[in-house]
Amino acid sequence: MDASKLIADRMARVDSSGIRKVFDLAGTMPNPINLSIGEPDFEMPEPVKARAIQAIAGGHNRYTVTQGIEELRRQVLAVERDRTGIRHSAVLITSGVSGGLLLAFMALVNPGDEVIVPDPYFVMYKHLCRLLGGRPLYVDTYPDFQLTVERLEAAGAGRGKILLLNSPNNPTGQVIPDRELERIARWAQASGVFIITDEIYSAFAYDGPCASVARYSEDVLLLNGFSKSSAMTGWRLGYAIGPDRIIAEMTKLQQFSFVCAPSVAQQAALAALSVDVRPYIEAYGVKRDLTYEGLRHKFELPRPQGAFYAFVRAPNDDGDAFVQEAIKHGCLIIPGSVFSEKRSHFRLSFAAEDEAIRAGTQLLCSLA
Repeated sequence: MDASKLIADRMARVDSSGIRKVFDLAGTMPNPINLSIGEPDFEMPEPVKARAIQAIAGGHNRYTVTQGIEELRRQVLAVERDRTGIRHSAVLITSGVSGGLLLAFMALVNPGDEVIVPDPYFVMYKHLCRLLGGRPLYVDTYPDFQLTVERLEAAGAGRGKILLLNSPNNPTGQVIPDRELERIARWAQASGVFIITDEIYSAFAYDGPCASVARYSEDVLLLNGFSKSSAMTGWRLGYAIGPDRIIAEMTKLQQFSFVCAPSVAQQAALAALSVDVRPYIEAYGVKRDLTYEGLRHKFELPRPQGAFYAFVRAPNDDGDAFVQEAIKHGCLIIPGSVFSEKRSHFRLSFAAEDEAIRAGTQLLCSLA
């Protein structure tokens, strides 16, 4: 039998991840300067490891309830109410923010629905939307990568069903100011647009606390998790907080897909919530400065304000070609076209050793 005839038509709407292709390439190269990976270079904190080991030894290896253990749901709700002012009380523990995004899209997106996607965007947004038959409605935020009400209106975003926010942003490292988030919330409410806010990088804000749109609207689904701030990427643990009906539908879907988030990871997260991550964030502020100062004399880029990425304009506005040249010289970066409808930029991750950042920025400048 021809296996290609068995593949569902929807799979043609999704491309293989350009990021994963670079990750695979990294495994074949001797000692590359790897500035591609969106993963903290620090280890998971020791109290979190200890709690996980204790959980395994204590028998917490079975299914939990679908929505997640009660203590973790209660604690993440308290954390987010303090941080964001969110008014909802319904919580679902998810298999990473990625799992939360999938459940949210499945619960909310009908074929033909328009999903507002600020460009540049996290790679998953576009493909999840298309997989479910939705239509991405792109909002151009070049060259400063700041989403504003004016840019939303210029793109005709008022006809969209859902607005995706990601601040601090992957891939640009930009943070939406508090005053603009309030304006966006008011615009969305007036336009009948629901907001999904992906705040996985909220701890990584270098110029002051990162605000949340959840403070200004009840028509919002907040997604966050432990992958970045606690270096728990492989543990796949996140959470969603939002309107009761939406969380109920996502929980129903989780019953028939993920079943529940990983049980040991849920126990480990209870310890993660008590760890002071400020030393990690301060170290990443230094990495941000190393990156920006290392590139700004040869490249055009806004200074990253959060997350751990810089989105850099490539020579001749050809990010694909420049990335190929960088890889030939042993430096792994990601083409901007993976994250955008344009190909003029490349993404660099400074989640790396300081020496790798110095070597990588010097090499990239020599190629410019």
